[in-house]
Amino acid sequence: MGNITRKKRKICVVVFSRANYGRIKAVLREINNHPDLELLLVVGASALLWRFGDITDIIRKDGFEVTETVYSIVEGEKPVTMAKSTGMGIIELATIFENLKPDIVLTVADRFETVATAIAASYMNIPVAHTQGGEVTGSIDESVRHAITKFSHIHFPATEKAADRIIKMGEDPTSVFMTGCPSIDLLKDLDSELSGNVFSKYDVAIDDLNPSQPFLLCLQHPVTTEYSSGLFQINETLKAVANIKMPAVWLWPNADAGSDDIAKGLRIFKEEYKNSNIHFFLNFTPEDYASLLLNTKCIIGNSSSSIREGSFLGSPAVNVGTRQNGRERGENVIDVNYCAEEIENAIRKQLSNGCYEPDRLYGDGNAAVRIASTLAEVEIKIQKRLAY
Repeated sequence: MGNITRKKRKICVVVFSRANYGRIKAVLREINNHPDLELLLVVGASALLWRFGDITDIIRKDGFEVTETVYSIVEGEKPVTMAKSTGMGIIELATIFENLKPDIVLTVADRFETVATAIAASYMNIPVAHTQGGEVTGSIDESVRHAITKFSHIHFPATEKAADRIIKMGEDPTSVFMTGCPSIDLLKDLDSELSGNVFSKYDVAIDDLNPSQPFLLCLQHPVTTEYSSGLFQINETLKAVANIKMPAVWLWPNADAGSDDIAKGLRIFKEEYKNSNIHFFLNFTPEDYASLLLNTKCIIGNSSSSIREGSFLGSPAVNVGTRQNGRERGENVIDVNYCAEEIENAIRKQLSNGCYEPDRLYGDGNAAVRIASTLAEVEIKIQKRLAY
């Protein structure tokens, strides 16, 4: 008898934002290169919208083919539009999954689009694989993340504590694979020097923003459970960063409820202080963002990247507010309230502290290989039940 060719497993990965893509890029690469896997890439929601930094060109330049796109964002960035966008996501993704017929759907982290992915796939008897489950944070993300865990059949937590929490939630221990965070994989062989055109290729050349000179990195998202407080919160951070007088790179917020308030604060500041030390960007490639994080004198805001990737790189970080409450963190993070004076003092302290010793709290840089291998070999089960 001749050799029997093993059918490739079709793995559908859903990417909904620029951060989403950075978190999963290394896994996309490993799935693409795996002899027993076929990558189906669905890109949607804010990842397709220019004002949040459309990343489809970046994805294609990285060599990935976009299988399907899904437009599911209801404009407004309010709690009601988040709920409606989740519903739209379920409807649109159900059609896509029906057409693509994937063997496994892989979804990332804790966004409202992520829970839509898990719900649609689960109801269609498609196994769901989930990265970054079991973590503790603030905002609605905490509830969404654990809900996705209960819909998921295969779990890829980033830390040992997260893996333990997933099992304590009643998930079968044999379905939990402690792989580490795949975003760390992009950092393992990161070039320590910034490209000379890292800023100018995204915007016009800015005289006081030189990649060889000290700069701050800022990224602050809305906190959905503190809706309507975003304008005050962002103004406090803006005041603190402006007072430091060091050139600062500031990225636009995500599409969560309250994003309009954050964006409003940034636009008003940009208009009133045209000669400020702060410069605004829509997005960067995952590699460029990682290089900025490695080289910045301090990252300020409430992005998990300051805690997750920042710990691996030893980047000084000032975490503002409650969005990351409870998330495991290394020594590189100083936590502060929404207070300009407190934020400014913490930034100055980090500037005097300098870089921290890197740690491997969130992985060793080999998560993507582990995830792809597991997706190719794991026994697929649809029926779930509490394991305790």
